[in-house]
Amino acid sequence: MKRVLSFSILLVVLCVMISTNYKTENSLEQKVDNLIQQMTLEEKIGQMTQISINYLLEGSELYKPALPYKLNLDSVHKTIVDKKVGSIFGCARGPFTLKQWQSFTTQIQDCAQKTRLQIPVIYGVDAIHGGTFVSGSTIFPQQIGLAATWNPELVKTLANVAAYECRATGVPWNFSPVLDMGRNPLWSRFFETFGEDVYLARAMGNATIDGYQGGILPDQHHVSACMKHFVGYSVPLSGKDRTQAWIDERMLREYFLPTFQDAINANALTLMVNSGEINGIPVHANKYLLTDVLRDELGFKGLVVTDFKDIILLHKSHHVAASYKEAVKLAINAGIDMSMVPYDFDFQKYLLELVNEGAVSMSRINESVRRILLTKFKLNLFEKPIPDFTKYPKFAGEEFTKLSLQGARESITLLKNEQLTLPFSSDKKLLVCGPTSDEMKFLNGPWTYSWQGDKEMYFPDAKHSIKEAMQFIGGENVKWLKTANLSTMLNFEKAEELASEVDAIVVCIGEQHGVEEKGNINNYLLPNVQYELVKKLSKLNKPIVLVINSGRPQIITEIEPFCDAILTCYLPGNEGGDALAQILYGQVNPSGKLPFTWHKYPHTISLYDHKYTDCNIEGEEAPYQPLYEFGYGLSYTTFEYSGLKLNQSNFSHDDTLEVEISVKNSGDKDGKEVVRVFISDIYASITPPLKRLRAFRKIYLKAGQTKLVRFSIPLNDLAFVNADNKWELESGDFSILIDHCNKTFSLK
Repeated sequence: MKRVLSFSILLVVLCVMISTNYKTENSLEQKVDNLIQQMTLEEKIGQMTQISINYLLEGSELYKPALPYKLNLDSVHKTIVDKKVGSIFGCARGPFTLKQWQSFTTQIQDCAQKTRLQIPVIYGVDAIHGGTFVSGSTIFPQQIGLAATWNPELVKTLANVAAYECRATGVPWNFSPVLDMGRNPLWSRFFETFGEDVYLARAMGNATIDGYQGGILPDQHHVSACMKHFVGYSVPLSGKDRTQAWIDERMLREYFLPTFQDAINANALTLMVNSGEINGIPVHANKYLLTDVLRDELGFKGLVVTDFKDIILLHKSHHVAASYKEAVKLAINAGIDMSMVPYDFDFQKYLLELVNEGAVSMSRINESVRRILLTKFKLNLFEKPIPDFTKYPKFAGEEFTKLSLQGARESITLLKNEQLTLPFSSDKKLLVCGPTSDEMKFLNGPWTYSWQGDKEMYFPDAKHSIKEAMQFIGGENVKWLKTANLSTMLNFEKAEELASEVDAIVVCIGEQHGVEEKGNINNYLLPNVQYELVKKLSKLNKPIVLVINSGRPQIITEIEPFCDAILTCYLPGNEGGDALAQILYGQVNPSGKLPFTWHKYPHTISLYDHKYTDCNIEGEEAPYQPLYEFGYGLSYTTFEYSGLKLNQSNFSHDDTLEVEISVKNSGDKDGKEVVRVFISDIYASITPPLKRLRAFRKIYLKAGQTKLVRFSIPLNDLAFVNADNKWELESGDFSILIDHCNKTFSLK
């Protein structure tokens, strides 16, 4: 009777919640409709316009506003009151202080209250790995490093931190996460992805959106997520940013749409568009993708914003529009809601003309304005455009710093450890050298206090570079020498002298990080001087530990044999130096796993979910020969897998595959392990990949401890996109692989 009563109470509560949500949504829709009826065409177009903060700052040059940063109130009034602009974005060339942010966003919203309808401004910024444009904020690993944690709960928590610190500035809109698939390491924004695998990216994307939005909008500690960049931005043919990609329909649907579908299902409020083009059509002008697929198929109802200048680039770069005005027509009719202009008001002029000429319908304008206003209502900007800034006592505090440190610790991946070179004892005499050993920018990469993240002056003095973190633990036993910069050998003779006095050498290498066009590269080889540095040091007959600071897999094949241990840090953030030092000295057991394939050769890109022909060519060298496989990563302890069991061996389409396996920490150190479930479709009508990741879980095991790990995998998750571009689950035989344990099962 108690169970029946409890169920009845639960049912009533659920009905009330559903009814309340429906009424709230219905109420917001009514408010928006009432507001739209009062708006002039100019006011509507103003809502569709997004202007850079640089336009509003003192100083004559848009890219170099005057210091100290200060709002030009005449420009603010012109933009928001006269031109009726509804959105501002970005930061200056350097970070604002927290007080500056709070002052600027308050003044902007105060100005919006002087407009006829008092519609608040929505401010957006790229806080993609913490409060990236706020002095002294909490900065954690870039997305590729977060993917290497294989820990969605931690990623959700860190996204919560980013949302909190974003809101503390008065900014309610974060242009994150990137849901593009990291399947071309040449792409300059590879480090912004969650890696090459669809399942991993879906899990991390969902966790990030949940962390940003909290599931309880509106409130004052969460922000709107912005899934980007829809769609296929990350696989340009040339590897160069904002260039053409060729993606067939089947590949698009199986590998590139699922992350966005999941994000839409998770109620991500906004979306940013791919700056490039697919199959000859720029995505900003692609009605099929932006309306037929995004709206009608995937069911997205939220706000679609362009990336930087991308409507005018339809004219200037893509050459699909003979004028800026024609570009505006193409983009708006394709499905764009808001234009990141970013520095003038020509977009408004042309859109006004197009509506008056009948080239863009009023109903199309109203669609976009409705989505924009709904987003503002859902963020509670009409009721509270500026939060109570006294409600953010945790900003950049110890709690958030510890979480950032945990993110860095769990991301760093141990790739090699011959003869148990690591961990070091604290009395070990070490030489730390290499071009990335003593600058914070190499731990962070772009979007850190500045667009390219290359301004060392903006990084907090209290944070430790790799050298500083090593000396913090090892003290006088750690010597340091800048033996090279990124492309020039320096003072190697001194390195030889110091090396004679130490037990081991830590060599820190990496690339000059860049983003968008400024990050374009021609290959992912490192400058030759870095290879030469390792080779020369190897002749000193001291153990070499190689530390790689990079947002992508770099080619290290020719120096790998000279290194006794290798770690990749990705871009671990401001706490990355301390995290690395703690791992090197054994205070932390590494648990990161590669979220991508580490390639052996500079011109061979073959991913883990490759086809059978990529590894089975009779009489030829197989194309798939990675240096380190996707999901690879060592620990200071060992793990043993046994007892793989399935709930049955024959399944129907509606069944769920129940899996269990025992995992034992068979070593003498506590550690974390990622249990990864791969499933292979042995024969299919479309050539199947060798294997696909279908589940994973990160677990903690004390030395000697055993855990039974269970997974539930709906058989429908094994479907693929067939020759008719439809999802299909075919009958047949499958195999499941967890570590070295495998079993087969059949689907009837």
